[in-house]
Amino acid sequence: MTNKEVFRQNIGLILGLGTIALIRPIMKITGIIHLLVNEQFGSILMTILISLVWLIIVVRKKSHHPIQILVFAGISYALFATILSAILSPILTGQFQGPLTNPLALISIIVTNIIWGLIIGVIAIVIMKRKKK
Repeated sequence: MTNKEVFRQNIGLILGLGTIALIRPIMKITGIIHLLVNEQFGSILMTILISLVWLIIVVRKKSHHPIQILVFAGISYALFATILSAILSPILTGQFQGPLTNPLALISIIVTNIIWGLIIGVIAIVIMKRKKK
């Protein structure tokens, strides 16, 4: 099955997973993340928790293409976070900021989230193979 077909067949799941990951930047924007000791710890903790949620959802659904689904989820999150930043930065800071102002930052965000999805996808495959035994 091609990546395009995997995307089409799982678009709801992919966009849903990407949306779940928006919890982290929303917590950062609202300052809630500071309630978790400090911002760095809170960001790491939320990334781990989001990764676990992604993993549990994909494994429970017995997805046939977890790597592609989670890579696409990472890309969708990167795009959602970029759009969120573009909308909120002028409102919150009075000026347009974020990845759209720096093409290298945008590429970096997308690549980082592709790698994130890839890692969680590989873990999902390992878990699913062990469950079959």
